[in-house]
Amino acid sequence: MAPPPTLVLQNVRLPSGRVADLTLAAGKVSHVGAYKGTAELCDCRGCIVIPAAVDMHVHMRGGVQSAKEDWGSGSMSAIAGGVTVVVDQPNTIPPLTTPHALADRVQDAKSHSYCNFAVNSGVTPETPLESMWDAGAMAFGEIFHAPSSYGDAIDGVALGAAFDRIFKLGGLATIHAERTNTSPDTDLVSHDLVRSSLGESEAVRTVQFLNRSDCRLHFCHMSSARSVDAASGSVEVTPHHLFLSSEQFDKSDTCGKVNPPLRTEAERMGLWGRWSRIDVIASDHAPHTREEKKQDFPGAPSGIPGVETMVPLLLAQVLAKKIDLASVIDKTSYAPARLLGIPCAGFDIGDRADFAIYSKKPELIKAESLHSRCGWTPFEGQKAIFPNMVVMNGSITYLGGEFYRQEPTWFAGKGYNGNH
Repeated sequence: MAPPPTLVLQNVRLPSGRVADLTLAAGKVSHVGAYKGTAELCDCRGCIVIPAAVDMHVHMRGGVQSAKEDWGSGSMSAIAGGVTVVVDQPNTIPPLTTPHALADRVQDAKSHSYCNFAVNSGVTPETPLESMWDAGAMAFGEIFHAPSSYGDAIDGVALGAAFDRIFKLGGLATIHAERTNTSPDTDLVSHDLVRSSLGESEAVRTVQFLNRSDCRLHFCHMSSARSVDAASGSVEVTPHHLFLSSEQFDKSDTCGKVNPPLRTEAERMGLWGRWSRIDVIASDHAPHTREEKKQDFPGAPSGIPGVETMVPLLLAQVLAKKIDLASVIDKTSYAPARLLGIPCAGFDIGDRADFAIYSKKPELIKAESLHSRCGWTPFEGQKAIFPNMVVMNGSITYLGGEFYRQEPTWFAGKGYNGNH
């Protein structure tokens, strides 16, 4: 017997242009077409209804970093931005380099997250990669080819050896590709020079040279057209590299300090010119407190929040007819799900029933309206379209500013043996 419907989204405009009702049951789309039963109904007439996003690059902090963010606040921020799956990165404190640490991280998320999640494994010369795969790591990395906040660089010999092992497991290696120099790092202009776009593209080529085993590579947060062009694996770009440039900030403003750096306005526009080559948009949500960001530039940490504003910024561009909705859906939902090997949310029977419903009314981003614990945003004043309602696992989890927590799904990696 088919499970009873939990929710029906009525009058949804599908990608084909057809308007239909979506019946949701047991966490999946169970029927597409007119519905005449008595399940809970939601009329989506005149709204943008899209599969909820999979943000495959977030740092949810927690533990000794809970003042910045934790699973509760970070996942609420995700949900309020139309994201129902996040992939947490392993450069936590302590880093996720043992099965025990990974299991603790998963349990923390199960207990406190409002959204579905996966967790990646750290990669160091000492990390037992095979055991991390067995324990349910979704992917490996981000692997630091240059040092960054809470992440130490791995040398070329160790990186090549790690690729060999990850290839044998059938895993995905996600790469933070940068090249740094020893120049003074005192403001946004010099930060861009210390971690130049040319160095980034050279690092991409070096990483690919070291990948003798043809391991699957995913390049995180590519910040310039030349880096996108250099990459032969899948390419991820962040909203901050698409929507922000160093020239939009006072050069001493640490709220614009991030790795890789914000580039010039010309490079930002060049990155938009590679829209069709970009596989994934991910936020690299990396919150720090206002107090930490108020330090002198050399001492201030790199990283900015972004999980809640990612899809809303893109949808404002759709409404302005700068990009098409289908490409946004693919880069924020379909493509990351495919890369990670998790079920896709979508409009077909059997698809995961995760959706975000948006009005067509842009508003200006205000930090006071967002949910990240860090309490600030570099996108202040930019146009965005936020969801009125979010559905996860077939049930409403966010409506009109209110959250309705349900037990989140942990998406374990393909190597999970069920013994952890």
